[in-house]
Amino acid sequence: MLKAVSSSLRLQILNLLFDKGSLSYTELMNALKMNPTRDAGRFAYHLKFLLKADLIEADVEARKYLLTELGNMVIDVADRIEKSAYKPKNMLVRASRLAIEDFDANRIAVSLMREAKMPAELAQKVAKEAEKRLLKSKTKYLTAPLVREIVNGILIEKGLEDYRHRLTRLGLPIHEVSSLIESRSKASEESASVYEAAGEAVLKEYVLLKIFPRDIADAHLSGALHISDLGSWVLKPAEIVHDLRFFFQNGLNLEKISSCQFSHPPPRDFESALATAFNVVLHSAKEIGETQLLEYFNVFLASYARGVDISRAKEALRSFILNLNHHAETSLGLELTVPAFLVIKPAVGSMGRITGKYGDFIEEAQVLASLILEVFAEESKTKPLFNPKIVVKIRSETYTDMRAKALLLKAHGLASEKGMLCFAYLPPGEQEQVVFSGSGSEFGVDFNGDWEIDTLRTCRLGTVTVNLPRIAYECEKDKQKFFEVLRERLELAARALDIKYAALRQHGEGLLPFLMQNTNPDRYLRFDCAVHMINLAGLKETMESFFGKNVSQEGSAKLIEDLTECVSSFVRKAGKRRGRRLLSAMLPDHEASTRLAQLDIDRYGVGKVKFSGTRENPHYSTFSELSVQDKQISSDALSGIHKLRGLCTGGSLIVAELGECEYDPDELMSLTKQITECGGLEFFTYGRRLTYCTNCRQSWLGMLRKCPSCGAVSSLKVYDRYSPQ
Repeated sequence: MLKAVSSSLRLQILNLLFDKGSLSYTELMNALKMNPTRDAGRFAYHLKFLLKADLIEADVEARKYLLTELGNMVIDVADRIEKSAYKPKNMLVRASRLAIEDFDANRIAVSLMREAKMPAELAQKVAKEAEKRLLKSKTKYLTAPLVREIVNGILIEKGLEDYRHRLTRLGLPIHEVSSLIESRSKASEESASVYEAAGEAVLKEYVLLKIFPRDIADAHLSGALHISDLGSWVLKPAEIVHDLRFFFQNGLNLEKISSCQFSHPPPRDFESALATAFNVVLHSAKEIGETQLLEYFNVFLASYARGVDISRAKEALRSFILNLNHHAETSLGLELTVPAFLVIKPAVGSMGRITGKYGDFIEEAQVLASLILEVFAEESKTKPLFNPKIVVKIRSETYTDMRAKALLLKAHGLASEKGMLCFAYLPPGEQEQVVFSGSGSEFGVDFNGDWEIDTLRTCRLGTVTVNLPRIAYECEKDKQKFFEVLRERLELAARALDIKYAALRQHGEGLLPFLMQNTNPDRYLRFDCAVHMINLAGLKETMESFFGKNVSQEGSAKLIEDLTECVSSFVRKAGKRRGRRLLSAMLPDHEASTRLAQLDIDRYGVGKVKFSGTRENPHYSTFSELSVQDKQISSDALSGIHKLRGLCTGGSLIVAELGECEYDPDELMSLTKQITECGGLEFFTYGRRLTYCTNCRQSWLGMLRKCPSCGAVSSLKVYDRYSPQ
């Protein structure tokens, strides 16, 4: 036996059979790189020697050779001898558990079995191969990432790609971490932002590598889709509509929150009601990815405001709004007239429990709305206050109620100067009960048929944006193929949302303790009513791709009609099949619109891709723009946007660009009346481009190159559509 393994060639044959399993005569010769004509006799001699020593045996039926038990023992002894010969003293590993320890190949095998779910025998083979390479390299100081890289290299060589995929290490290269720290430092951002960005980068990789199947991950990476808030995809919903009555009645139960071991009783006065609302936002911010909406804000607070001094209420609201500005992305829904369907009794007021309908407190609700608008106007005299966003709801009776009309005029005064408010028009009927967030998301009575269940204490689960222009480029103006590919992309988007729903359904109680708190008879968050949002990017650019810059109304109208039918049919059927609230929308998403446009330019070239913006800053349209000329909006423009209504069941944002023209409140309110009377335009805002000087702390309409007050250039910031550029 010892003579049999004294030949390096015979030992190579044994190692090949150990590593690869059974091999044929020809496969062995090829692996040894021997010439079948020249080396046949020499090879046959060595093969017979191993057979005679009982180290290998022949499988006659398969016509292959394999190791015997004795052959396996010889390989094991040979490995130990080789290890002793090569092993340097004190080969250390800086392990991932933050300890320095002696190298042990068994740890590699255990890791392969635990992380990659690899069979034990195969894991031992890979571990031995890794050990051989490390020993021959004579490296005295190893790190866990280096060992993992070598193991992954072996897995690639052996064609074990699925195992390599599972074993991939998540994290950032040293250079990227250094760049992250440097960039955040130059931007004067807090150190916590670096910590959050690094953690988010790891979680994004985790979701793409572990959570999503390959087709969904590839669709996102290639730019066919954009999955928003990828880092928090399996951790928290994107947006929530709060119902403050729940906390006004039950107080704040914080016993399940690790950082809080106490609870707050129901509020009994105006200040404590605002404190309760702020704490709701503060604790929810840890469990929500994007925005929180405090719907019917002034209505639900109205009973606490009765008898409260106006100046005291105003300063309490100012403090509340400024605190929100610093801590969380929020929207405040303001009612100018109390809707008829709000007939639930309010909670505890300043003088104890008050009975009656919310309509009994309409005067207090209107006073609160007025005070909030005053606070915003005063705090925005210099720098615009964009958070929290204000959603002003207009109902049919708003124009006839004198106090409500006066409030609406005050809101338009603020909008004419800063363009900060959003307006939601709610015509009589089912639309009267719709809730809009500042992002444009729409929560209608479309799922259970109950306005409270469908619109309050529910959430937008997440958003996946479909790249419409990419489909147009792929199909090369073949409309039939366009709609085939579109349905495939919509299905990918719906599946991505399914994955998020399943993850939060499984882990939500642990990950979302505040939102999932249980107060009889049910949980606070109505998770099963969550909106699964499919966003559509680049409709305008898709039309240009099909029809060129001079898009004819006839051609575009037919394509939009077909597109609406395709999308609405898909979300209706797919939602029903899944038992989910699946909706389509056209909502602003700066990251999606810029990323998708840039990826398309990289793939197809700047000459083929239709995009908005400049070559340096391209983007796709994700909302509808209304051009205002001579302080009027054309009926054709309003009609064109109205046709998109069926495409946007989950919401859309219409931006009426005011340019640099000055408007008085009455003029702007006339525009609003024109928009609301055309029908179908439920949610809109006025676009204002503002320049703010951080040096002298003043702002002006339009985009300026130099501060008119102090002459500064580098201290200017341009704010456009609520996002600093």
